[in-house]
Amino acid sequence: MILTVDVGNTNIVCGVFDGEKLVAKFRMPTQVGYNIEEDLQSNLAPYEITGAILGSVVDNINDRLCCAIKNVCGVVPVVLSYQSDMPIKLKLKNNAEIGADRIANGVRGWSLYKSAVLVVDFGTAITFDIVNSKGEFIGGLIAPGIKTQFESLGKATSKLPNLDIDYIDKAIGNSTHDAILSGVVRGVGAMIDGMLEQSIKELGENPKIIATGGFCNIVAKYMTHKFDLISPDLTLEGLSDLYKCNKSA
Repeated sequence: MILTVDVGNTNIVCGVFDGEKLVAKFRMPTQVGYNIEEDLQSNLAPYEITGAILGSVVDNINDRLCCAIKNVCGVVPVVLSYQSDMPIKLKLKNNAEIGADRIANGVRGWSLYKSAVLVVDFGTAITFDIVNSKGEFIGGLIAPGIKTQFESLGKATSKLPNLDIDYIDKAIGNSTHDAILSGVVRGVGAMIDGMLEQSIKELGENPKIIATGGFCNIVAKYMTHKFDLISPDLTLEGLSDLYKCNKSA
């Protein structure tokens, strides 16, 4: 079984794959001092891990994670980078800047359709990851995520409350609560619609549009564009695909 580890700015999301099937998923906080090894030991006890891959956007945790994975599973994980083997080509001004999660999203989207794809990932940041019909990752966009926007409002203002992310019936909120929900949740939907339109026009192709990450089902309700696929585990699946390309590296 293969362990895939997606290290984000807020959470570390781990998946266990038996062949193509995701059989387990768990998450840990991305924070200094957290006992990663103990959590891995507890969650992976039922599984025999024969390989692992680490995709991280938080470099200062990588050594500790690799050490914990080796101690618990007895394997040295593949650490994904822009130099790793992959079925797509990175065509960016500086390939070294690309996050591992965005590589995994692009690879999985391309693997599913073998055509132009645009992946919208709802995480700490909202990202667009765009691969053209030649299999070239040409870029995308990065914007504040929904939870990040809520937290920013809460920290920067004295009177605005912290809210849970939820559906909102009307665009015009007649209370502070509804006004914030509308501004953030519906606002993100409008932003994504607008940027999809601009991105597709610049791409000059009609890509398959994929959504992954949290809250995509809520935001999708307020969008004009429809997703061809909503896949919460797309990044983990992409890491699994990339492990196969790099396991003997």
